[in-house]
Amino acid sequence: MDNYTIKIAKGLANNADARLIRQQVFVEEQGFVNEFDDIDAKAYHAVIYTGGYPIATGRLFDENGEAHIGRICVRKAYRGRDLGRMIVEALEKQAEKVGYKEVGLSAQTRVQPFYEKLGYTAYGDVYKDEYCPHIAMKKTLSGE
Repeated sequence: MDNYTIKIAKGLANNADARLIRQQVFVEEQGFVNEFDDIDAKAYHAVIYTGGYPIATGRLFDENGEAHIGRICVRKAYRGRDLGRMIVEALEKQAEKVGYKEVGLSAQTRVQPFYEKLGYTAYGDVYKDEYCPHIAMKKTLSGE
């Protein structure tokens, strides 16, 4: 079993490692062009490390007074190890810690079942983010 460490930091503290993973997954693998934005400077970035090597990431930010999770990704060689769930749950805990009762996200429709297993509910119509179909989802946090 691998030994994982999760670090969460606000702003640009974890941003270099998060950017590296997102560049590899979203830009190089999936072909997104507009991956990086001004939100990165104010978001909480969660990064999972193994042996000091960054392998998964996601971010949490405030969007019009609501918590929003996004940019969840895992490097290809590390998929299938439950790391996506670990990132989402770490960001949910952070959202609760700073006072949010609900969290939303924009899921690629191909991974909607992943988020449904974590308690998210889809709402609204499917829409395109760049070329890729997405669906809005939300979850009420437990408050534990």
